[in-house]
Amino acid sequence: MALKAIFFDAAGTLFTSVRPVGESYALMAKRYGMEVSGAETARRFRSCFSSAPPLAFPGATGEQIKELERSWWKELVQRIYEPSGPFARFDEYFSELFGYFSKADSWSLYDDTIETLLTLRKKKLIIGVISNFDSRLFGILDGLGISSHLDSVHISSQVGYAKPSVEIFQAALSHHRLGPEQAMFVGDSTETDIAGATRAGLAAVLLDPSARRGTDSFTRIGRLKEVLFLANRSG
Repeated sequence: MALKAIFFDAAGTLFTSVRPVGESYALMAKRYGMEVSGAETARRFRSCFSSAPPLAFPGATGEQIKELERSWWKELVQRIYEPSGPFARFDEYFSELFGYFSKADSWSLYDDTIETLLTLRKKKLIIGVISNFDSRLFGILDGLGISSHLDSVHISSQVGYAKPSVEIFQAALSHHRLGPEQAMFVGDSTETDIAGATRAGLAAVLLDPSARRGTDSFTRIGRLKEVLFLANRSG
């Protein structure tokens, strides 16, 4: 069946942080009296993030979701600094940190994101985002100037399921009345993006700058705009 839609992950696929996350956390923490290196902060972030519960709140609605999102992040960041002892000004620090990552100028589009989205739009394909980000994503997409290129945005905290759960992919497909064989998903994580999309029946594409070639059951691309070749081949 012909390809009708391409869905993308958000952070790490369409855009990235202007500074490494660990570096941003560390620089800001130092101003509030907590000194941990950027490298160590990044290591702790990866560990805490990978072991955190899904950023998804089944049954929650509206402002309740935003409160739960903020609490989820606050607990994760607290865990990052637990090994360093008391953090007296943590609440002040977290408020600034959470606000910082809500701003579009804290993020940067990859240099081929706009070209890719515009070309896919000309092909009359449905373009969407499926992300484990929180509600701040909508403002970021607006600020980066790509909301108008998207037909839908599904985030885990609102859907109630996070990747790799198949339900978040099914929610996006259902929204557009598509079958999984009509859609492709592009992301940068084998554990959440590729595993989830594959289980949901979508064609899975890994954005991997190293572009390692192997015997994977999914496709690897080195740059986002390589999706255009895949779209032409599948059309």
